[in-house]
Amino acid sequence: MFDAEKQSVKIAAEVKDFDPTVVMDPKEVKKADRFIQLGIKAADEAMKDAGIDESVERERFGISSASGIGGLANIERNAVICETRGPRRISPFFIPSALVNMLGGFVSIYHSLKGPNLSSVTACAAGTHAISEAAKTIILGGADRMLVVGAEAAICPVGIGGFAAMKALSTRNDEPKKASRPFDADRGGFVMGEGAGSLVLEEYEAAVARGANIYAELIGFGESGDANHITTPAPEGEGAYRAMRAALEMAGNPKVDYINAHGTSTKYNDWYETMAIKKVFGGKENCPPVSSTKGQTAHCLGAAGAIEAIVSLLAMRDGVIPPTINYETPDPDCDLDYVPNTPREALLDVVMSNSFGFGGTNGVVIFKKV
Repeated sequence: MFDAEKQSVKIAAEVKDFDPTVVMDPKEVKKADRFIQLGIKAADEAMKDAGIDESVERERFGISSASGIGGLANIERNAVICETRGPRRISPFFIPSALVNMLGGFVSIYHSLKGPNLSSVTACAAGTHAISEAAKTIILGGADRMLVVGAEAAICPVGIGGFAAMKALSTRNDEPKKASRPFDADRGGFVMGEGAGSLVLEEYEAAVARGANIYAELIGFGESGDANHITTPAPEGEGAYRAMRAALEMAGNPKVDYINAHGTSTKYNDWYETMAIKKVFGGKENCPPVSSTKGQTAHCLGAAGAIEAIVSLLAMRDGVIPPTINYETPDPDCDLDYVPNTPREALLDVVMSNSFGFGGTNGVVIFKKV
């Protein structure tokens, strides 16, 4: 997507050969940043999969969108234009294409969603928070249905350079397919990814009544703040622990069959998340299988929660736990069953998905098979 010669990190997980015109008028494409384009495509697939047609009332149908950074590439591009060519050469589409909430704005226009239009901007927990915000809206009677869309596309010089400056990214440039290695002793940071995920949430009875394709019931969600450090998780995953406990208590403390971990492939996240999971379930021997799919998708930042919730739902539907790839050298501090390298068949009735973000913002969702 750009020449990375001057970057210390030269790897990222791009969505290659993406053509936004399959869901957008070509004249509209330049008005929307890439994260919005990806989100529109994911939303279109979710609406079709959910069987939403013109008969579904739109004034009671809202959207809960999520992105960690929004239109970073557009911000970078127009900042350069402003500096080198003057402010009058800035695109009139710059602001509406870059704002995080314009993901929800664009998607609502495309699908005539006239219910609540919400946006979560909580770093790497945004996608998960968008799910819980959508659920709250329905529970409180603000809408009958909510479309959740998480999208991110921050692979640009400033995006890579910024995270690299923090030492958050893997520099395994010569082995890009092995660079993201959650829970492995030789992990050295995450690989930045891009992408989008979208789900339709609605009241169970309404979904049944219209014959919807129901993947699962959302039975619990939990949120917490670390109040500790701008980037490093709270020691021993204290904030993550409280988010998981809150989700479990809301769900009625069911037996959890699988956890899709946040698992970024960074030292402290993987270590502290492991500690938090063991504390939640009362010791290593009581913990369910855990995997991080960021080895396959890389870390899609604000889209990660939505994408990984979908992965969890498909794991439950298909009875297959996705593996933690690139797990080669055990870390004594990370000693759970991470389902290393190979998928595992399993009967999954309840699954948990974790997301934790910079600023100490945590989100957890729990789904149950119906």
